Amino acid sequence: MSEIWRPSVTVAAVIERGGRFLLVEERIDGRIVLNQPAGHLDRGESLLAACRREVLEETAHRFEPTGLVGIYRWHYAARDVTFLRFCFSGEIKGLEDRALDREIVALHWLTEAEVKSRQDEHRSPLVQECLLDFLAGRRFPLDVLSREYG
Repeated sequence: MSEIWRPSVTVAAVIERGGRFLLVEERIDGRIVLNQPAGHLDRGESLLAACRREVLEETAHRFEPTGLVGIYRWHYAARDVTFLRFCFSGEIKGLEDRALDREIVALHWLTEAEVKSRQDEHRSPLVQECLLDFLAGRRFPLDVLSREYG
């Protein structure tokens, strides 16, 4: 009998304001990397709730997803982990006075050119792919996600 394979499900948010994109600088495995606000789906949590929570925890911004930019699969060979990333676009609804996740080093509002110029610092190739799809106008309505049961 073979082992059951389970991908790691994550959510991310492309957040744009005035031609700049909100990225987090975070410490992961001893490295400093750039990423969209992103994180893992918790047990029993909806994708939208996970996205709201991750943005809040990593940036202190209240975020409301309004569209699905895309669904991405990436195999991280160094750890033999496959990630399924659900990337959302949306709107910032406010800022809370709260501490950020301990891995977060800084927040940056970067232009498209600045994000691209720092590509060697991206946590994964999904950072650039999500941004490119957002810039190409990819927005699927949230009702493309079927209802959640259980």
